Amino acid sequence: MTFLSILFALLIEQVQPLRAENAINSGIRALAAKMEAWFNAGLAQHGRIAWFTTMAAVMLPTALVYWLCMRVGVLAGLAWNVAIVYVTLGFRHYSHYFTSIQVALSAGDEETARTLLHQWTGQDTSGYDAGEISRVAVENALVTTHRNVFGVFFWFLMPIGPACAVMYRVAEYLARAWNEPEHMKNEAFGQFAAKAFYWIDWIPARLTAVAFAIVGNFEDAIFAWRNFASRWQDEAVGIILAAGGGAMGVRLGAPAQSAAAILTPDASLVDAAAGDLEAPPGEAPTPRALQSTVGLVWRALLLWMLLLLLLSLAVWL
Repeated sequence: MTFLSILFALLIEQVQPLRAENAINSGIRALAAKMEAWFNAGLAQHGRIAWFTTMAAVMLPTALVYWLCMRVGVLAGLAWNVAIVYVTLGFRHYSHYFTSIQVALSAGDEETARTLLHQWTGQDTSGYDAGEISRVAVENALVTTHRNVFGVFFWFLMPIGPACAVMYRVAEYLARAWNEPEHMKNEAFGQFAAKAFYWIDWIPARLTAVAFAIVGNFEDAIFAWRNFASRWQDEAVGIILAAGGGAMGVRLGAPAQSAAAILTPDASLVDAAAGDLEAPPGEAPTPRALQSTVGLVWRALLLWMLLLLLLSLAVWL
């Protein structure tokens, strides 16, 4: 049933994608803001209590409905699974930005591409040339795909999969919402949310990197993972981008800035262009890298689905 749930959800999303701005995501944002307002008194333990309370508020109803649906029948449980996967996967949440940037660069319209990239990432892109636009777009696409697709895949395979998938997506949002805004930076309240998501994403991030390596250039992907992943402040992001860039033969994260604040490498380490460090394997990103990214993601998705199908068949037989 897990394989069919993911397959049906992906097919539905191809026909009717759920945009990033929707009522469910808005509700999660409102819940996170209320929890922060209610519990944030400046101590790390308050953030821990708020995190567990938020998780209970979203996971328990999801698990309860799943249990009730399974009591009604398998088809009811399948329908609930499909609904949860459809809401949490988000395979095409941001694809319109990526596709539009790819079209703009193909037409030589760098100004439009810079505008779209600014709308997507929120960073200043006014000085970016085609290569920098391509690099930042590829970096965002790889990280977003991991957090909206492959990370959800992993947790959906766990017992009470729908509740675990919801947990992953909400944990990812809380790690950002309680740490990245200016008024939340360096506050103790968000420390537990960041640490919790680090461990929740520890295995999925590495499985995503392995998938990129298998469906791409395996040797370069592993080499880049081992030698260059540490250039990013965020360990999971570094692993995904290093492996993804190596798999495609594209240098990511150097020599300037990365896709967003969480992707920004340590400035003391990334001056590869100046010869301070050995450059990662591959060529500098070009607009063609965007097409390579699409191919890499789809091949990785097919690999996950094939493995899931084989696992499902083994269970059924």
